[in-house]
Amino acid sequence: MPDNRVVVYKGPGEVAVESIDYPKLELPTDVVDGLGIQRKAPHAAILKIVTTNICGSDQHMVRGRTTAPVGQSLGHEITGEIVEVGDDVLFAKVGDICSVPFNIACGRCRMCNEGKTGVCLNVNPARPGAAYGYVDMGGWIGGQAEYVMVPFADFNLLRFPDRDQALEKILDLTMLSDIFPTGYHGAVTAGVTTGSTVYVAGAGPVGLAAAHAAQLLGAAAVVVGDMIPERLAQARSFGCETVDLSGDGTLAEQLEQLLGEPEVDAAVDAVGFEARGHGRDAGEAPATVLNSVMEVTRVGGALGIPGLYVTGDPGAADDKAKEGTLGVRIGLGWAKSHSFTTGQCPVKKYNRQLMQAILSDRAQIAKAVNATTISLDDAPRGYQEFDGGVARKFVIDPHGSVAA
Repeated sequence: MPDNRVVVYKGPGEVAVESIDYPKLELPTDVVDGLGIQRKAPHAAILKIVTTNICGSDQHMVRGRTTAPVGQSLGHEITGEIVEVGDDVLFAKVGDICSVPFNIACGRCRMCNEGKTGVCLNVNPARPGAAYGYVDMGGWIGGQAEYVMVPFADFNLLRFPDRDQALEKILDLTMLSDIFPTGYHGAVTAGVTTGSTVYVAGAGPVGLAAAHAAQLLGAAAVVVGDMIPERLAQARSFGCETVDLSGDGTLAEQLEQLLGEPEVDAAVDAVGFEARGHGRDAGEAPATVLNSVMEVTRVGGALGIPGLYVTGDPGAADDKAKEGTLGVRIGLGWAKSHSFTTGQCPVKKYNRQLMQAILSDRAQIAKAVNATTISLDDAPRGYQEFDGGVARKFVIDPHGSVAA
């Protein structure tokens, strides 16, 4: 078998492409030892990667803002072609092109049976829920690679119905593994519906996906806030209003100028724990977004919080933030009867419907997030540019599968 080239974390600010063993139909040691289950995985499939994306969650690790060890493999946004299946895989076939939810799920536990695949109980001994190539998520090899092993393949894989159509729309379909369902989940849990006014904090890829999702759900107005002009321009490119949070005006004041009132029906936090305070020369303030969205969301409204918050942040400004304890004004949210939804998006709850929206030309998510294809060897450059705030969603094409 050939080697498998994969992107790995080499220390704060640095990634590299290295060769590891070609994947086997076996579970990771952490899972086998921690859960006491067999190593052989006849329920698994091996995929040749067609496309795999760089995610903002990966950037948290690469910045040194998690407890990820040097050598951690990276990548959880995976689309690939099946090249091998185990004996217990009954319905997924060699040659199928599939989207891989970033949540690894067994399909057999209580959480999976309740549709909560982001917190599967049988794939990570450290805590509920697992993901490919992510710290504390079960030791699964990452998908920013040439090949990847997918366990419980019949349950996890979303097969595209037509190969040629899938390859034609691959830059849209590659977003089904994470950011499109995650953005959609943020909008849905914020209660976005026909005629809603919506505020999305953050114009990174997930924020842009949430904004596009809000449009699909029938929002009357979608306002996106950020501090980087290029990202704000990207949000405007598909019909969003924007607010620049680096200036002097408050968020509420800017919303009133745009909407005629200083509040919205629904809000989405697509920033997470590395948030910065609003205004000129503001420093990092991890509770900023949570507090600001409570301030501008109407009484009885809801907050969707797909932005990542962690229990271990070695780069935090204070000891409380290092353990994920933030200065959140929960009293404000309580007084306004807000509802909050946090945690990983259960991708399987949404990915089939969003696939159909893409294939029917109802969604143009690649355009919304400015999908940009790079080679596997260019992954370090992609990480560097993404970290600099460029308004692009980098899609890695390890085998030259994406048409020019």
